[in-house]
Amino acid sequence: MKKRQNYHDIFCMRLKQARIAKGLSQKGLGIAAGIDEFVASTRINRYEKGVHEVNIETAQLLANALEVPLAYLYTSDDQLAEMMLLFLRLSPDERSDLLEQIRRA
Repeated sequence: MKKRQNYHDIFCMRLKQARIAKGLSQKGLGIAAGIDEFVASTRINRYEKGVHEVNIETAQLLANALEVPLAYLYTSDDQLAEMMLLFLRLSPDERSDLLEQIRRA
């Protein structure tokens, strides 16, 4: 039986996925998010491993540094997560067109 994931587990997984996709080290991500460089690597490692739980303000800073929406870090739906990332790649006109198509579907 598959263990049901909670938002904390999902956050850990998505954080690591987004960091790797962005090509950042743990230290690089921490520094980009405004974490002191002397503890940046350790802090991100602990967030990714689930040792420490991130507060919403820090989660937003991490999302900003990774250029992903905050919701991406918490969604349990893999397809929705992918859609968020793909949506961000679209131009504003393409976004509007896509939203209109979805509304009509």
